[in-house]
Order: sequence, then C-alpha cells, then structure tokens
Amino acid sequence: MSFRLRINDRLFEGEPRAGQCLRTYLRERAWFGVKKGCDAGDCGACTVHVDGEPVHSCLYPAVRARGRAVTTVEGLASPEGELHPVQQKFLDAQGYQCGFCTAGFLMTTAALEAERGTAHDDGKLDDLPRAFKGNICRCTGYRAVEDAVRGVKHTERPCAGEAVGRSVGAPAGPQVVTGTARYTFDVEVPGLLHMKLLRSPHPHARIVAIDTSAALRVPGVHAVLTHEDAPPTLYSSARHEHPTEDPDDTRVLDSVVRYVGQRVAAVVAESEQAAEEGCRRIEVTYEELPYVTDAEAAMLPGAPALHGDKGPECRIARAADNVAGEVHGEIGDVERGFAEADVVYEETFRTQRVQHASLETHGCVAYFEPKDDSGAGTGERLTVRSSTQTPFLTRRALCALFGLPEDEVRVVAGRVGGGFGGKQEMLTEDIVTLAALKLRRPVKLEYTRAEQFYGATTRHPFVIGIKVGARADGTLTAVQMRVVSDTGAYGNHGPAVMFHSVGESFAVYRAPHKKVDAYSVYTNVVPAGAFRGYGLGQVTFAVESVMDELARRLGMDPLAFREKNIIGPGEAMHSPIGEEEDLHVASYGLDQCLSVVRRAIAEDRSAEEAPEGWLVGQGTAMAMIATGPPGGHYADARVSLLADGTYDIAVGTAEFGNGTTTVHQQITAEALHTTEDRIAIRQSDTDVVRHDTGAFGSAGTVVAGKAVLLAAESLAERLRTLAARHTGVARHRCVLGAEAVDCAGRLVTLKELYEAGHALGAAEELAADGHWGGSPRSVAFNAQWFRVAVDPGTGEMRILRSVHAADAGKVMNPMQCRGQVEGGVAQALGATLFETVRVDGRGEVTTAAFRRYRLPQYADVPRTEVHFTETSDAIGPLGAKSMSESPFNPVAPAFANALRDATGIRFTELPVTRDRVWLAMERHVR
Repeated sequence: MSFRLRINDRLFEGEPRAGQCLRTYLRERAWFGVKKGCDAGDCGACTVHVDGEPVHSCLYPAVRARGRAVTTVEGLASPEGELHPVQQKFLDAQGYQCGFCTAGFLMTTAALEAERGTAHDDGKLDDLPRAFKGNICRCTGYRAVEDAVRGVKHTERPCAGEAVGRSVGAPAGPQVVTGTARYTFDVEVPGLLHMKLLRSPHPHARIVAIDTSAALRVPGVHAVLTHEDAPPTLYSSARHEHPTEDPDDTRVLDSVVRYVGQRVAAVVAESEQAAEEGCRRIEVTYEELPYVTDAEAAMLPGAPALHGDKGPECRIARAADNVAGEVHGEIGDVERGFAEADVVYEETFRTQRVQHASLETHGCVAYFEPKDDSGAGTGERLTVRSSTQTPFLTRRALCALFGLPEDEVRVVAGRVGGGFGGKQEMLTEDIVTLAALKLRRPVKLEYTRAEQFYGATTRHPFVIGIKVGARADGTLTAVQMRVVSDTGAYGNHGPAVMFHSVGESFAVYRAPHKKVDAYSVYTNVVPAGAFRGYGLGQVTFAVESVMDELARRLGMDPLAFREKNIIGPGEAMHSPIGEEEDLHVASYGLDQCLSVVRRAIAEDRSAEEAPEGWLVGQGTAMAMIATGPPGGHYADARVSLLADGTYDIAVGTAEFGNGTTTVHQQITAEALHTTEDRIAIRQSDTDVVRHDTGAFGSAGTVVAGKAVLLAAESLAERLRTLAARHTGVARHRCVLGAEAVDCAGRLVTLKELYEAGHALGAAEELAADGHWGGSPRSVAFNAQWFRVAVDPGTGEMRILRSVHAADAGKVMNPMQCRGQVEGGVAQALGATLFETVRVDGRGEVTTAAFRRYRLPQYADVPRTEVHFTETSDAIGPLGAKSMSESPFNPVAPAFANALRDATGIRFTELPVTRDRVWLAMERHVR
C-alpha cells in the first residue's frame, strides 16, 4: 500500500525515510513555514496540525501521518487567500519580531481556538502560561504574543508623510503570519550537498594524523576536508568594519584544537545521514596537550599558552600569557580619591556564559550562479546565502581568505531568525565556501541546536573587582575596577568587548579619580563573542550594584545618590581608557528616566500582592550606551522612483526582528510625503548597494536609517526640481504627495514624472544615494525598576512589578520600540535568573539543549511597563537614537538591588537562582 497523506488539502505520496520526522518530510516538500528550532520538542517552532491536533513535527514520526490530514501555517488561510482569524490577530498586534517562532504560536493558538466551546476545551486560552508551555520566543518578551491572542490591535495606517512616530506594521508581516517569509534555508537548491562537522573531543590537542579512507567509502560521501585542505591564512571569525580590531588567531581547519567542540574535519555528502556516518568513520590520532579553563589561572606563569606560536602580526596582546587584549588607564589618583572618601566599598562580581539562543541556528548554503544574471560579466560566481548580520563584511572576509575578487562572490541574507550579536561572526560561511570551491557543487551546513551551544559563541563571562569611595554627602571620589573577561579559545570580539565594557559604564558617573585594568583572556573553552550589550551588561551589573550598596551605607536614597553623581546634559564623558572625541550627549533623557522610576515607587501598591510572610524589596539600576560602535560604521542607501509610481529602497542592513526595515520605510515615507505601502525594500544583499557594515552595534536606525534619510531627502529635492522642469512651474510651488506632485494645482502623477524624467534625458534624477559613516555618535539612557517578593523558606522569587524607562530620542515606531525594550528585559531576566552555559572541568559544554539550558518561557516573564522619554537627538535621523541593545543592561543590577532590599544580602554572582538565594538566606540567618 503506497504512502499517502494530505498536506494543506493537497494529496502527497512518497514513503518517508526510515526514522524520518514529519518536520523534514514537510520541508523537503517545500512547506518552509515549518521551522527547525531545536529538534527535541522544546521550542514549538515546528508545530503543525495532524487531523486538527497540534503536534511538534520534529518529534512526530512521518510514517504516522499515513492517511492523515496535515496542516501547516501555510494552510491556515482560506483557498481565496483570506487570512485565518488568528493570523489576522497576530498581524494586527504584530505579535512577533524575527518571526521564526511565529508559526508555532499561530498553530497552537488556532488549535485551541478551534476547541473553544467543544468537549475538548480545557480552558488553555484563558491560561496562556499553560497554553504556551511548549512554545519559546526569544525576541518579544511574550507581551506582543498575548496581545495577539487577545485580539489587541497595535498597527496603524498613517496618512501620507506622517509615518514617523506611528506604529506602522512590519512590511514582511503578511509573509511572517502566512509562513511565506523566506529565512536562510527556505529555498530549493538543485543538486544540494550536505555538510556535517567532526568536532574535537579534547580541550587541547595536536592532530597527529587523520585517516579519512573509511569515511570516503560511505555511499554518498563526496569529500572529507581536513586542515591539509584548508588555506593557511589566519583570520578572526568576528566581523568588524576594521578587521584589525580582532586578533588573527583562527584557521578554517586547524592542526591544533583548543576546545571541546572545535571543528576537526568536514564531510560533504548527498544527505545529512551519509555525512554524519562519514564523520563517525574518520579516525583521528591526537597528541593531547595541557589545558586551562579558568581565566585567572590562564594568566599565571607556567599556564599552557593557547596561541604561544603566534607572532605580533596576529595582534594578540601577550600570547605567551594568554592575554588576547588588555587596557590600563587612570584619571587623577585613585589612592588619593579613596583617602578622601568617608565610605569605601569593595566587592567582586561574576557573570556567566549565556547563549544567544536565536531560534534559527547558524548556517549557510553556497552555490554557483551565472555572472551575467547580475551584470557582472560571463562565467560563474559564488553565492552564499547565510544567516548573518553582516553580509558585506562576510563577503570581504571570504574574498580575502580564498583570494577571490569581490565581483565573484555574492553574500545574501534572507530574513534572519534572531541574532543578538551571535551572527556578527563567520562561523559556517568559510568552511562551506571551501567545500563549494573544491567540489563546484552547492553545499549546505545547518547547525543543530547542540552545535549552537558548543560550536558557536557565547556571552563573555566576566570577573569584575570594583572599589568605590564617596564623601558623607554622597559625592563620589574614586572608582577603580579590575576586569577579567574570558574570551574562550579564540579572541573573536574579545579585546573589543573588554574595551567597550569599561567605557560608558565608567563615563556615566562623575568622579575625579578613576582607574581600570582590564584583560581579555584565552582559555580552553568554547569561544565567546558579540552579545547584546557588548560587555556593558556585565560591568553595569557590578557598577550599579556597588552604587546601590554605597548609597545604603551612606544612608542615602539610591536614586538621589545617582542623581547627585551622574553626568548631565552637555557634560564631557570621562573614562580612564580615554575619551572618544566623536561621542557626545546630543540629547539627554536620563533625568526623565529616573523620574519615571521615582513616580513608580511613589504610586506602587504591588507589595500588597506579596504572599504573607514573603520578603518584599525594590531596586533600580541605570545604564548609558553609545548609539553606535566607534571607529566608523558605514551604510549606503539608494531610494528610487519606479515606473509604476512607487518607490524602492536599497539598503544593506539585515532584518532579524530588529525592526529596521519598518523604520527605513517610515523614514522614506516621511521624506517623500507618501504612504509606506508604496515603498518596496531590497536589503541585506551585496548586490543591492555598495557597502553596509552590518546590523550590529544598534546601528540599524542611527546609521543605515540616516543613510536612507539622506537618500530620500535628496530624491525629494530631485523630484520637485524635475516636476518644475516638466511643467514650467516654479520649484517652490511643486509639492510632493502620496501619488503625485501638485504643481500649482496641476497634478503630475509619479508615473508621469518617471516617464518625463526619461523623456527629458534626466533618468539619473529618478534616484538618489545616501551615505553615513556612523560618526559623530550620541548616547542613549535606560533605567529599570523592580519590586520583588522572596519566600524565605524556599528562595522562590516573584516579580511584583517591572518598570522600564528608555531614552530613545524621537521614537520612530512606538510599537516596535516597546517590543525591543520588552524583549531586551525578558532576555536579560533569563540571564539574571537561570540561564547559564555550564562547562565541566575540561571546558566541555554540559547544557547543549534547551531542556538543560533554561530559557524564559511565557510563564517566566512579567509584563514590563515601558515609558519613553521626551527627547530629540541632535545627531540621529529625525531625532532618533538606538534602542536594541541598551534595555538589557540595567536589568540584572536592578533585580539584584531589589533582592538586596528584600533580603539584606548583596548577591554578586549571576545567575541568582532560587537555590543560591535560599542558601544565602540560610547562611544570613545563622
């Protein structure tokens, strides 16, 4: 009997492979709305309906679907294209950011809605924590999901020229809710080969020999790549505009492995199964070497040097001492400052490794396409489709690594399923390109969820020793820090994160005497990398904790203590690592942020909700961040009038839930006095514009958005000039409208104007370019306040109220900006309360699955009240500032300060898990 099933009301035949799950069966038939997030039933991104019942298709054997009706997110809408009511609700509320998890939430909600009023209705839709216990969202903080389920509408359709400051829906919204948005692997590539990686079982070893003969005999295996096939070039996997910011300490495949999980060999085969079998058949002979997994121990004399063989050309600060980078500086004389203080407080704080946990894992597919399709000449060129935040920098790195001219390589990012800094790396594109160039065949590598934990990067763990002093009146006299950041086995982002961590964290407070000694240190552990906040969150945890403690020891209100010592409008920012001349307080909302907190404290009644006998406390923290990275962050944009009278934006920035696509559309609509539905966007493709540094450093609005604004404003001027020339009406009397130019009462449609431009030989006036170099830069401010309750008998903690104040300058899109804040707070709460990448004594990751690495779920995240200040920045586009990273930074210290208020105990290590809290209270009582 043949295997048959119905998928979205269409009959399909074809026996599944032995052991095949329903998820891969569906995706192989181009139902790409079904996503891979975990392959373990933990995240819910693969949820589909089987005979109306929601199931995790990654766990559901495809063979069980015989004779059944399967519905994916693509099948929810009616055959006529009318959205399912749940899809419409998620679109109206914008109940998503990157959208990778959205199909899972939609399918779960739709199934529960169908049960309403039936015998199967068990009330889950009235208990969303229970309803969504099998669904994870890393981006939103879940409030937007709840609003979608409840039918709350947030999206607006503003009039022409009034888009900025309104909650305009994301352009890709309809595609996200229907499952037709195309992420990295949502494409069909003929002749595709699959890659799997053999990884090191040792923390430090030299490869003596590799026998690949048995692997090559596996049916379907085309190639096995080892260090002997890799270029000898050293590089960094980190992507920055200036590659010299990072040490060159990495090879595509190395003869020395430096952590458990480092790639040793790559097998390329007709199927993933054959590639996996090929990996199992490779025989490697290792010479094990001494290893070190503690950053302080790694700097001691006699410690094994991970990169001791590398010279100064690699830009490692002290390779023999495992110091990838270091910075030392002093303003004034801290010893004198402490001598002048009436109260001195000193403590050591520790933060842990955290995984980005974007639901779309790292991966890419490389294939060849004709050059003439792109106008680049004859022959073939390599196209790499990658889940990356930096397509242009990745192309540059690939060309340098493999000696290719840039016109022979195209890098494109589809919609990216979450980033958080983790995709500011080149982790898969290099090895896949090596294979594609060798075989001249399309090659795909997609990380498993386990590989994300031991083969990608983490947030840097920090140890911060900090000492502060103040006079009796609360005036700070001195601040001193010693910071040790564990960069893991490779220095990608290590020195830069270390340097950034001791910048704004110092500069936001006035003190005449400041000193820092900071180190980025190699250890035989999975490498760390870029992560939301880029080091500021770790050091802010220490700084804001000690400021709170110092205020308490002085008998001062912690808010009043901060207000006395923070920088004010227009003040210079002083850090012992040196002043950044292009960084300015171009708008100031920190006072308003603290006022929001003060009002919340005054009006709060949430303590009344605490269970009887629980301890209750409240705490605040604040943070400052530069609105863009130093040293230049570049963006080119082009805005064009099209033949049909609509507009096109070409910009390089990737979209991964950061919302920049929407903001770019709004900026253009404002400048051209049109509506957002008349603007198309092409993005994140090296064919689209000349250059874009990338979607990191919170640069999507303040850098790429500025380039878009300049291009759109220039085009508006050109179109008015062209309309005047076409009609003979004075230019100042030509007014751009949504679909036409009003030339003193004569309406010239944009389509007519396009035709006139060509007829007049002025086609070049129908487009305009914009460029922004990321300098000068401003600063953004955030403040977080919690009231918490703690059970002294068990250590259980509850957040009674969460308030966040954000100085984002002119808020371009309140709905999206609120979502960024809520998502940042939720992610930071995970890092504060339970998330930790655990490693054993050999540096091996032991939490390589979501069920062992606890992510915040719906039930864990409180609803945060978000307040925006009334400011307008003198530098950012139309007064805007960045707000993607900064909400994360004050969350952990605000929570720790609330715990201190409730329990009398200063918690100095993250995460503050329930067992740690209980043990600390037990010791405190004794």
